[in-house]
Amino acid sequence: MIGRLNHVAIAVPDLAAASAMYRDVLGAEVSEPLPLPGHGVTVVFVGLPNTKIELLQPLGDASPIAPFLARNPSGGMHHVCYEVDDILAARDRLKAGGARVLGDGEPKLGAHDKPVLFLHPKDFTGTLIELEQA
Repeated sequence: MIGRLNHVAIAVPDLAAASAMYRDVLGAEVSEPLPLPGHGVTVVFVGLPNTKIELLQPLGDASPIAPFLARNPSGGMHHVCYEVDDILAARDRLKAGGARVLGDGEPKLGAHDKPVLFLHPKDFTGTLIELEQA
């Protein structure tokens, strides 16, 4: 059901500093910041030959990333994103198997303007999983 790894997301307290570290120290190509008010984050993408790293910072106090950074003030890995061919079919199969889909269970548009869903980390060995329609 799951396809390729789309990205690994890292929550950061300072997006500009994290972007500079990846760009200037590691020599990576880093996108411009993209605010995503519907998700409560601002993101940048670090391009790698085989996938991407998504750096995300809270956008406002109500951001779902804010509690994560309160527990992990230096930042850290937040989620992994896998591609699926049909997000609704994947959702239905996962729910039938007992997995919990976060939110209202309906896909939202993600940073790549494609439908995304998040799966409860307690169902996947402590890892928050994002599914993105390929």
